[in-house]
Amino acid sequence: MSYTLEQFCQDCREALTAKPGREGRDETRAKLEQLLVDPEFKAEYLSDDQEDGVKTIFEDPELDFCVLAYRAGGDRTSPPHDHGNSWAVYGQAEKHTDMKVYNRIDGSDGAGEAKLEVVSEFRLNPGMAGLFDVGEIHAIDHPKGARFVRVTGTDLNHVERLRFDEDAGTAEVIEDQGVPHPDQK
Repeated sequence: MSYTLEQFCQDCREALTAKPGREGRDETRAKLEQLLVDPEFKAEYLSDDQEDGVKTIFEDPELDFCVLAYRAGGDRTSPPHDHGNSWAVYGQAEKHTDMKVYNRIDGSDGAGEAKLEVVSEFRLNPGMAGLFDVGEIHAIDHPKGARFVRVTGTDLNHVERLRFDEDAGTAEVIEDQGVPHPDQK
């Protein structure tokens, strides 16, 4: 029996409602692993005939979580970043994504000077998912053709987040639509 996007979203809704903290998010991670191996889901949202880029495939009207499908048009290494007051689950469907997790060791939590240390590194292979909870700093690195699904606690275009420049030793606010620069508040 196929595990559909609709069933996955319902299971997420139930888990996140019953257990609104890390436990519910980890259940979401486990359910995403189930969805990632469903051939019908992959054919509909992550197939070769899909365009490169990111597509929002579900937004929950009550809990606000989002499900996004990614198809990498090229190699990409992100700088270390967080998701602000949101969380994210990354799930690999094709190829791989290398993950780094960081601790901030300068004693601050906002923009400005920042020093990071890598605390773990791992690879997500097809069928695997990883949870990055609120405020967790991480970086992703994936090759062209990688396909993955990301579930976020909210639409990150409306969340103030930080991006880190390890060489410069700085953190800056990521400015996306809906997120004003701190000087414009």
